[in-house]
Amino acid sequence: MKHRYSLVVCCFVFLALVFTRTAIPKYTSHKQLQVTTWDAFGYYMYLPSIFIYHDYKKLNWLKEKDKLYELTGGNGWQAIQETNGNYVFKYLGGVAILEMPFFFVGHFAAKVFNYPQDSFSLPYQYSLAYGILIYCFLALLLLRKILLQYFTDLVTAFTLLNLCLVTNFIQYAAVDNALSHAYIFLLYCALLFSTVKWHEQPKIIWAALIGWLIGEAVICRPTEAIMLLIPMFWNTQNKMASLEKWHLVLKNKAHVFIAFVFGILGILPQLIYWKLTTGSFVYDVGSKWQFFNPWFRVLFGFEKGWFVYTPITLFFILGLFFLKKFPFKKSVLWFCLLNIWIVISWSDWYYGGSYSTRALVQCYPVFALPFAACVEMVNKSKWKIGFYLIVGLLFFVNCFQIWQYNKGILLYDGMNKTYYRHIFLNPKPSASEFSLIDHQEFISCEQDYFKQILSNNFQSTSFQSSQPFIEQAFILEPKKEYWLKVETRMVAPNHLWNNFLKATVTNGKNTKEVNFRLFRPMIKEEQANEYAFYLKLPKHFVDKTILTLFVNSKDDFRGNIRSCKIQLLKIKE
Repeated sequence: MKHRYSLVVCCFVFLALVFTRTAIPKYTSHKQLQVTTWDAFGYYMYLPSIFIYHDYKKLNWLKEKDKLYELTGGNGWQAIQETNGNYVFKYLGGVAILEMPFFFVGHFAAKVFNYPQDSFSLPYQYSLAYGILIYCFLALLLLRKILLQYFTDLVTAFTLLNLCLVTNFIQYAAVDNALSHAYIFLLYCALLFSTVKWHEQPKIIWAALIGWLIGEAVICRPTEAIMLLIPMFWNTQNKMASLEKWHLVLKNKAHVFIAFVFGILGILPQLIYWKLTTGSFVYDVGSKWQFFNPWFRVLFGFEKGWFVYTPITLFFILGLFFLKKFPFKKSVLWFCLLNIWIVISWSDWYYGGSYSTRALVQCYPVFALPFAACVEMVNKSKWKIGFYLIVGLLFFVNCFQIWQYNKGILLYDGMNKTYYRHIFLNPKPSASEFSLIDHQEFISCEQDYFKQILSNNFQSTSFQSSQPFIEQAFILEPKKEYWLKVETRMVAPNHLWNNFLKATVTNGKNTKEVNFRLFRPMIKEEQANEYAFYLKLPKHFVDKTILTLFVNSKDDFRGNIRSCKIQLLKIKE
């Protein structure tokens, strides 16, 4: 079969997504598959509000359903109450439009299998969770056709494989797939395909589709308006091509008008919703950008940097230097650079909980073009073997990190360089390694230290939260290197978000204080969990020093602390 390798890769990636979706379910505390939570609920809530509860202004249904299904993750921040008393959704409705087929399938299945037809029961969750995989498969088939226009079957196959399985795409297409990214991914593939088709043979259908796709993308995420650059600068790679392109546009001026009209039609549902709820066709959802003060840590930082956690994306950027001969040179170059600048300039630069930079996932179809150009160039060079070895290693690392991320080892928020170095390819970090999330002091080799146990017995006394549950005094010699190691077992109650283990060391004149979060994804609520940390004592701490441990929490911790071991470590000379 012609171009069989790229087709096989599309099928393989689809099966990999299905496997990942099945192997890594997202549960609520009720152990039910639940994809419509947090941000995903914000995108989805248009559908139950309009089609089930017929209440998109007052949201009288939300409190009850939130209590039952744990939808909002808090105080219902997905909707803002305006002065007229109506609630306005914080998230735009484009994703809900794309979700509608799966919503109605779930609604029908709920009736057939005798589940509540309330928008949130299991049939809805499964329909959304697996339905988006069909969109992803269609998107890959479209992207395959686009790549085959300019590259060989093998280059296309390799590009598709790495684009999907060596980046964070697999996380947002298969696991956190009720967010906007996988849906917009399809829109980008369809836009690229329509753009190619219009330039090959201008037809009204392609112009209309280009306009609607851009409009629909804008009401998914307003910043996707930048995708207009793709059809605008397509086929302008040199002066002669530009003259031909604009001559073609002038010859088909009506197509520009049609694209504009269908673009407005794509945006119109959102404008109507705002008019009905606020009285105005335009509403400020509150996003802010700092274009003159971008956050480069979005790319290079250890919190969730794009190049740090998904380093294959460096080849996406490298490929921009190899676009000279392609008709998409200017459109892809301008799009990629400006889109990255927009993403790193958002004031909320960490983009919530995420693996790598999730705000770029949806535009990976555009980055596939420079990446394929990079692969094609490498295949002609002496670096080919080394390149494929590196990519193979990155494939393994990414798969491992996806597993770590969903196990709660690689955190969705609060990562830092020291912690990442200790958990890199580490399937079972110790309790003390977890403490590096909050405090980057660590002893790698305790054999270099003399150990003295200061306390190894603990009885749960009648202390209250934010009061000391243990105070331990000890004597230090001048100019010696000392560390403390604290190990404790605690039963973690629910709602640990703002609860901390607080350690304070003082010698009367000087004080050192650190806080360690009690919450982390691997904590088992209502069960005993291990906490441990190292604390380096400043050398000016001499003579009598006191360590005090608190639990900074609104919960009653009496009886929750099961053990506490404190060791003093002195460097061997």
